[in-house]
Amino acid sequence: MPGTDPREAVRVVLGELPDLPFLPELPARGQHADLAGRSAALLADLPVDLQPAGWRLTTGRSRDAARARDLLSYDLDALQEAADAPPRLKLQCAGPWTLAAQLELPRGDRVLADPGAVDDLAQSLAEGLARHVADVAARLPGTTIVLQLDEPSLPSVLGGGIPTASGFGRLRAPAASRAVEVLATVLAAAEHTVVHCCAPSVPVALLRKAGAGAVSLDATLLTPRDDDQLGEAVESGAGLLLGVVPSSDARLSDLAAMMRPVQELWRRLGQAPERLPDTVVITPTCGMAGASPGHARRALKTSAEIARRLGEAPE
Repeated sequence: MPGTDPREAVRVVLGELPDLPFLPELPARGQHADLAGRSAALLADLPVDLQPAGWRLTTGRSRDAARARDLLSYDLDALQEAADAPPRLKLQCAGPWTLAAQLELPRGDRVLADPGAVDDLAQSLAEGLARHVADVAARLPGTTIVLQLDEPSLPSVLGGGIPTASGFGRLRAPAASRAVEVLATVLAAAEHTVVHCCAPSVPVALLRKAGAGAVSLDATLLTPRDDDQLGEAVESGAGLLLGVVPSSDARLSDLAAMMRPVQELWRRLGQAPERLPDTVVITPTCGMAGASPGHARRALKTSAEIARRLGEAPE
């Protein structure tokens, strides 16, 4: 979300999305609150600090890590003060492959370059997320916690497209079985899980094999070749979070145009119309940190309105 005030962001989210609100992320506060910093703050017994090139694993405590944890704590306090235990709440964190592509080792290369370090990172992240989920559940008794892992870098990781620290080479792609194993380690931290990837060519089958309960993607980027994996996911009971509402400032008046990708996908999958409301959640296409506050609020409101109309619309 845009802005720097966690209380205002929480108020907007709870007001527009009462059925499935989320803990807002506010990266405008700086690197201590961006995807890498916020996620690194959740690592258990794996210290990090902030360098000019970004976040790095280190050997001792750092003020940067403490600052990142403080910001997350402020956000949780704002949520607890504002929320009357919503039925569900979604928490977000970078997934292990995206985090491994962003964090650096003490010697300077990316964590992704060292398989042993990737394992340590995944185990640390899983332990930290389990504590995080338990903490939020204790703050909001009766609320079902949904954990979303953000994996925007996963297609590049699998395709061997992540550059080395020097920028002169590319890091070796992990085998698909290895990618599943590492992702499964972190998904085990929660009972209800989503994996989000707003890049093209989302590996839906791999995410399901790793144990993701739902898959979140940009539905405006889907092509017919994605249908087989999505169809198998739906048939196996997976949920779909489909991004159709523009996440950056744009006109949001044509609801029919935004609904069309969802309706067309559902027809191609051959699914019964009555299953749509129970299977699909409507979302913005990706994060809204770069949008204006007004657009972010309207995008959330529009997502809820499209979901309501899809639930009512005959096919």
